[in-house]
Amino acid sequence: MKKNIKIFLVTAFVLSTFASTCVALSQASSSQPSQQPPPLSVQQVKGNIYEVKGGSGANTGFFIGDKEVLVVDAKMTPESAKEMLAQINKLTPNPIVYVALTHSDGDHVNGLSGFPDSIRIIAHQETRKYMEEAFQEPAQIASLPQITFSQELDLYSGKEKIRFLHFGPAHTSGDAVIYFPEEKVAFVGDLLFLGRDPLIHRNKNGNSFGLVKNLKAILELDVDTFVHGHGDIAGRSDVEGLIKSIEEKQQKIKSLISEGKSLEKIKSILKVEERPAQPGRPRWMSLVEVIYLELREAK
Repeated sequence: MKKNIKIFLVTAFVLSTFASTCVALSQASSSQPSQQPPPLSVQQVKGNIYEVKGGSGANTGFFIGDKEVLVVDAKMTPESAKEMLAQINKLTPNPIVYVALTHSDGDHVNGLSGFPDSIRIIAHQETRKYMEEAFQEPAQIASLPQITFSQELDLYSGKEKIRFLHFGPAHTSGDAVIYFPEEKVAFVGDLLFLGRDPLIHRNKNGNSFGLVKNLKAILELDVDTFVHGHGDIAGRSDVEGLIKSIEEKQQKIKSLISEGKSLEKIKSILKVEERPAQPGRPRWMSLVEVIYLELREAK
């Protein structure tokens, strides 16, 4: 296979063997969705960067380079992944060489087995660890990332620089920001939730205070366009608004704890609606409960 993207690794390392010990998938079932997913659609973000919405799983995207394509995230099923690949092939004859993962949740990674075997998969080292724990089927195990990084990784497609950045635990402990400096575009996965509280996976060492740190670090980049997993394309004011919302909630919960309020009382005051647990998945904690536990543990 021709390697048209030169790889410069900063505190990164390439893995050539796959783990053989895997445990049950925790974040998403491998079964088909219970209802028909919405139609898949492609929209141009800027230049040669595109977002893919619809199908099964979270929003994804791709970059068309001079000689190759880099895809960001993989949808939730092989069928939706193949549908996305078909859409990409309508726009360019360039081969799809890389898939970059923003994190390890099933709605972002379970479609990997729908990609050709020649694909090179890039992820943070913590993301690969969680995938090793989750993937059981041979096709899934064959889709574990071959290239991982700890803090930074830079790719070049011709003169185009693509940066992979990790700012510490947030949604999970393996979140990657995929940054296109020339276009001022960043793919941020599930670091950004708009119109609702963000989801923090404590079972994957996520942290609400880390999320605020991540969002502030992203704003220090020269970025004006944010593509995320579960909503429309966002701008800087959207990120600033989310930071403000989280910090206000953290301060309110800290005050209530200092008044001796219990978790259940705080949930009642802040009108938390619990999400029912789903079979085979860990219970999704509300942001209020996550912040409460973090503050109590910090004492």
